[in-house]
Amino acid sequence: MPSWQMQKTPTDRALVASIHDVSPFTRSQTERILEDLRGLGCAKTSLLVIPDHHRRGRISADAGFCDWLKARLAEGHEAVLHGYFHLRGQKAGDGLAKKLVTQSYTAGEGEFFDLEREEAARLLQDGLNEFAALEMVPTGFIAPAWLLGREAERAVREAGFGYTTRIATVVDFQTGTTHYSRSLVWSVRERWRRVCSLAWNRTLFLATKSSPLLRIGIHPPDWDRRAIRSQILSQTRAALADREAMTYQQWLLRQRSRL
Repeated sequence: MPSWQMQKTPTDRALVASIHDVSPFTRSQTERILEDLRGLGCAKTSLLVIPDHHRRGRISADAGFCDWLKARLAEGHEAVLHGYFHLRGQKAGDGLAKKLVTQSYTAGEGEFFDLEREEAARLLQDGLNEFAALEMVPTGFIAPAWLLGREAERAVREAGFGYTTRIATVVDFQTGTTHYSRSLVWSVRERWRRVCSLAWNRTLFLATKSSPLLRIGIHPPDWDRRAIRSQILSQTRAALADREAMTYQQWLLRQRSRL
């Protein structure tokens, strides 16, 4: 049969659900999210772990969290390094554009937005050390709010990570390939953000139906908003009708095997 006549199999179409801001302080919310996703058949996710969430304590110091995270990896989930503190304070030289991005858009959490390479490298190594204390070696790094500056990305590459993602791309450092896939993601801080998020993601979900990879980005506070949670679960259920749930690492391994 000619290749153009062949129908795609379910394994050609993937869903990566990523849970952002995973830490001891969001564990209970993350557990709720995982339980709901598991009930739909989404048993593998990428967990974006913050080593020292807002400077409130390192993950290696919380034995219960360490055991919990190890158990999730044993189930097939993936742990991804997600910044270090997940904080970026205001800087004296910040102009209006930077303030809009780092304060309004990210609420002061765009940690790797404009770091110099040396500072980024130090934070990355600190993060890797935290993972090493849990006997884990993350293959992926995803910057808070997907804001990864040029110098910081250089540090990520040099640190040996296999991939990163931005809001519209998955970047494979190993092959040099950039895969285009816009992530669904919700903003829940104010009512107008929630209304816009619901409308935008309804449209984006339809627009990405033909994409080989569907990305759904979930934050713990999403589960405190009934309408947001309902839309995420509804779209996940619909996606799983013809997509296989997997982690970013698994999806990239599959893409590399086809080169």
